[in-house]
Amino acid sequence: MNETTLARRRQVVERVLTGPGVSSTADRQAAFDNAGVDARAEALVTTIAQNAWKVTGTQVRSAVAAGLAEDAVFEVAVAAALGQATRQRASASAALDAVFGAADGGRR
Repeated sequence: MNETTLARRRQVVERVLTGPGVSSTADRQAAFDNAGVDARAEALVTTIAQNAWKVTGTQVRSAVAAGLAEDAVFEVAVAAALGQATRQRASASAALDAVFGAADGGRR
């Protein structure tokens, strides 16, 4: 990845985690990290991290019924997806570096 793309990626992560929102920055960070997630959103965040395609409307409705605002559920879900994508990208880059070395200076 070139420097511009990396900078934009960092900006997106920063905005999602610390920008204004209904959910707390701590809740968004927990969802991003998939660790210490509010129990009301834990099943949803776990599904997003492990099998995003299996998220159901029932899981979303359960989080809302448990007391999370719909906007908070959305924010936590976005943070969880972005966190999982970040972890997968890091793993893929590490695997490519192991095979090919860091010949590109780590700009994946």
